[in-house]
Amino acid sequence: MSATGRKPVVLIAEELSPATVDALGPDFEIRHCNGADRAELLGAIKGVDAILVRSATKVDAEAVAAADRLRVIARAGVGLDNVDVSAATKAGVMVVNAPTSNIVTAAELACGLIIATARNIPQANTALKQGEWKRNKYTGVELSEKTLGVVGLGRIGVLVAQRMAAFGMKVVAYDPYVQPARAAQMGVKLLSLDELLQSADFITVHLPKTPETLGLIGDEALHKVKPGVRIVNAARGGIVDEEALASALKEGRVAGAGLDVYASEPCTDSPLFQFDSVVATPHLGASTGEAQEKAGISVAKSVRLALAGELVPDAVNVQGGVIAEDVRPGLPLAERLGRIFTALAGEVAVRLDVEVRGEITQHDVKVLELSALKGVFEDVVDETVSYVNAPLFAQERGVEVRLTTSSESPEHRNVVTVRGTLADGEEVSVSGTLAGPKHQQKIVGVGEHDIELALADHMAFLRYADRPGVVGTLGRILGEAGINIAGMQVSRAEEGGEALVALTVDTTIPPTVLAEIAGEVGATSARAVNLAE
Repeated sequence: MSATGRKPVVLIAEELSPATVDALGPDFEIRHCNGADRAELLGAIKGVDAILVRSATKVDAEAVAAADRLRVIARAGVGLDNVDVSAATKAGVMVVNAPTSNIVTAAELACGLIIATARNIPQANTALKQGEWKRNKYTGVELSEKTLGVVGLGRIGVLVAQRMAAFGMKVVAYDPYVQPARAAQMGVKLLSLDELLQSADFITVHLPKTPETLGLIGDEALHKVKPGVRIVNAARGGIVDEEALASALKEGRVAGAGLDVYASEPCTDSPLFQFDSVVATPHLGASTGEAQEKAGISVAKSVRLALAGELVPDAVNVQGGVIAEDVRPGLPLAERLGRIFTALAGEVAVRLDVEVRGEITQHDVKVLELSALKGVFEDVVDETVSYVNAPLFAQERGVEVRLTTSSESPEHRNVVTVRGTLADGEEVSVSGTLAGPKHQQKIVGVGEHDIELALADHMAFLRYADRPGVVGTLGRILGEAGINIAGMQVSRAEEGGEALVALTVDTTIPPTVLAEIAGEVGATSARAVNLAE
């Protein structure tokens, strides 16, 4: 109960398990509405302190603006596609979800799709119920001694690998962010994507949906697969190119597929549905009573903590507890530095150091380490990364994480550096600072190179041997591709030595364009970074 004697109001906008209400307890006034009814939602959200939703309620900027007391948006599930996190953050509204609630459920569905595609279970079931006894038509294949290729060895991918190994399957995986030794501990052999495509009898996808993973299993990949392969996607729609998959099925390059997610949802009409060898389900990855109950209880507990002003383990946009006002502006900077570090490194580091220097260190800056770590794994795993589960992802991958602080910062008032040692001993680092009263985010160092460049949604970094003409070549190729350069800095240690060019552009640089630039300038390293939400 608040200091005024008023019970905080919690609005439940969709059907949740009774255990959710029980977990909230008696200290709140509980209201209900049909969140899918837009007019009803916008009226009901006024005067509430927290709203609990699943996937049908759209809590966008309009809904956030209509809420005059809202402090917490709680999504009883993993995804946040129906919540405008940016609008909520700007309004000071905490967003929480249940990032681990459906891990087992999602893994089990993927396993079910693998088995169903191997044995034609849904097709045979439908035929028999239609009065057809067709044993020969639905002859399947054994899983034992077949090779399962897991694309993305995060927590769900690991669970699938463990469960299918019990069927006698040999498990290989592609995940550039997992160390081979860690995979070996699980009995999984790491391969390149091409090697996996060429050797796997079954391929199951467990990746986050990012610009880099969109269409990853596309036409080129599906021309490299082993004949008779069966492909399962219960992760995110669009990672498997549906048009390319349809062509591969039609031409007999792929024997079957199991799909739970689609590029556009709801999906009730797809060329893939015409193939008898395709097993399709309507995004059931989180649809079990157990997962829904876990999700409801989890977010109910988070709501209780948030409205009590305490630490919230699964906060997505802010960390619960007390954060010094001088530290708070550094959170998005540290997170973006973490994302840039991952892009520059191309793999997860063996050891990661988050260094904080300057006046800010008079406060507790542990949250900056968590924020940087959150950014490091943002584009690596398929689960939502929070301040609490980010250290878990590091632990699972055997990453040693350290925070170091110093009040000394000779060149800038405050500096945050994310520095990592890779498996081969190479060291990668990126440093940033906040400038001026508006806290403009700037990069001030990449490795041994000093630069000063405002952060932007689209960036690129190239290393090459210093010589004339490189900047002109770079500008020409980007210009021919219709990509506008917004800012650029060139740094070198000495004339003729290694040089670094860092640039910001208005749009994403396609991999083909970046590869062309790297080839023409002889770059030893070329990395594009997409920080757009």
